[in-house]
Amino acid sequence: MDDRAPRIEPLPAAEAKALAGSAGVLERMAELSVFRVLLRQPGVAKAVQDLLVALLFRGKLDARLRELLIMRIGWATASVYEWTQHWRVARELDIPAEDLLAVRDWRHSDRFDARDRAVLAATDETLIDGRIGDATWRECCRHLATDAERLELVAAIGCWRMISSLLGSLEVPLEDGVAAWPPDGAAPEADAAKRTPR
Repeated sequence: MDDRAPRIEPLPAAEAKALAGSAGVLERMAELSVFRVLLRQPGVAKAVQDLLVALLFRGKLDARLRELLIMRIGWATASVYEWTQHWRVARELDIPAEDLLAVRDWRHSDRFDARDRAVLAATDETLIDGRIGDATWRECCRHLATDAERLELVAAIGCWRMISSLLGSLEVPLEDGVAAWPPDGAAPEADAAKRTPR
């Protein structure tokens, strides 16, 4: 992980919290570096928060699947922030650390069932081709029973791909005291997404 300076400096915490209140952004969100940057444009911060809240707290997609796809995106796009933050989220949901580490090379792992593998394939295809292919879509439909879940799968992949791009393009730093890439410190090569195996 490099230590490049943020391209847009995060707001001081107190200023971010004050802006959050008037923008309709939750105070707990305003404590995160990403929102301390986003709150420099409060309308964008609010829109991003609303999408995240809908997917994280009001969603239909199984939380395990959501976190696996986020961790895969974080790894494949070399997003230290996304990987690190969602490592904590996923562990709080009791997703085994071994499963999270296995998303790095999921095609060669025996830790995933057919449903997990369909979602991870959909994630990789979106990262590479910008869409889920027909065969993978059919496989996802076998495991996701409702249109709401299927729609949310596509939205979640798109959302966290956008977040990864935002984090990387703006060089958003981790919060003070947060260790990157738990637990083994291995980081992907910069062009990992281009070389994601099919």
